[in-house]
Amino acid sequence: MKTDPILEELWRIKEDLAREADYDVRRLCENTRRWAATHPHSGPMVKNAEDLRRFIEEDAAAAALILHENPRQYGEKKRD
Repeated sequence: MKTDPILEELWRIKEDLAREADYDVRRLCENTRRWAATHPHSGPMVKNAEDLRRFIEEDAAAAALILHENPRQYGEKKRD
């Protein structure tokens, strides 16, 4: 069976966090709250599917309004 490297990393991180909290769920929650307080979230918060849909629509609308100094000519391939 193949192992998924992303899942392997998540399991490793979960184990590291649990070990730091001596496998105590309350301490794990306290550590997480303390970390969140010192590392505030700066991006948009998506709490449900409707928020995600709205965020995607707003992002697409904003991307459509981007102006380029040197726009590509008709038929020219997309540049980064």
